[in-house]
Amino acid sequence: MQTSEEWRASMARLWMRCLLLCCLVLLLSGCPEEGGGKGTVLEQNQRDYSAAIRWGNFEGAWNLVDPKVREEHPLTDIDFSRYKQVQISGYRELGSSVLGNGDVLREIEIGVVNKYTMVERTVRYREQWHYDEAHKTWWQMSSLPDLWQQD
Repeated sequence: MQTSEEWRASMARLWMRCLLLCCLVLLLSGCPEEGGGKGTVLEQNQRDYSAAIRWGNFEGAWNLVDPKVREEHPLTDIDFSRYKQVQISGYRELGSSVLGNGDVLREIEIGVVNKYTMVERTVRYREQWHYDEAHKTWWQMSSLPDLWQQD
């Protein structure tokens, strides 16, 4: 039979092991996957794309559009100059969903101010993101938002 002193020492070791195990679990759960998982890459690309649009860097946002889409529907210098006529006042995600093929859709609301008339309006836009296994990245498939669409 254990004495109270042995019992206390045994319990102290047990508590120490439990504490050590909990710390290890917490440390490992905070570690990102090596190279970042698909979800991490998607979130980063969406953040980069959103920031580029918000700050009026449409050329930067264009670089996150799928290269095949850029090749099939190239934008001209005139197209890019049209984006310089507006200021983005807001960029808000309204919702997102995953399609059957793994693509991700995001519903976006963009506040647009015409720099010459100072009139603000809201444009709704849908982004579609597709994962490219070969390049291990997500591409935006919808091209740049049409800020001149008719309601």
